[in-house]
Amino acid sequence: MLTTSNDWFFWAGLSACFAALTAIFAKIGIQGIDPDFATLIRTVFIVLVLGAFVWFAGKWNDPRTLSTKTLAFLGLSALATGASWVCYFRALQLGDASKVAPVDKSSLVLVAVFAFAFLGERPSAREWLGIALVAGGVLVMASKR
Repeated sequence: MLTTSNDWFFWAGLSACFAALTAIFAKIGIQGIDPDFATLIRTVFIVLVLGAFVWFAGKWNDPRTLSTKTLAFLGLSALATGASWVCYFRALQLGDASKVAPVDKSSLVLVAVFAFAFLGERPSAREWLGIALVAGGVLVMASKR
């Protein structure tokens, strides 16, 4: 499959659109239900849909062939995702989606800092400015009037 240097931006844009819909659908879906139980229900749907997609797309591989390192880091990623979802649903139940989602997206700032510290990534000055603007926007959204 041929890719261009900007393919990531297309997929990241779609991710942002789906993440926005996630907040709206979740806010409606968690009314009258425990947010932890709602997270479980959501996860079951994800496993079923993604499992079917991987199977029918012919992308299934034997997980026993994966390295220990790969499995360990995918496991850690799963734990972080689960913790994030539990916290996100709890926040959505308690707060406005239009306020919860931007604070949740402050993960962008943390990703940049963690990627700098642990992956050796070096954002340019212009990129750091954008990251700082996101951080400032989150602080504005989270501050009391």
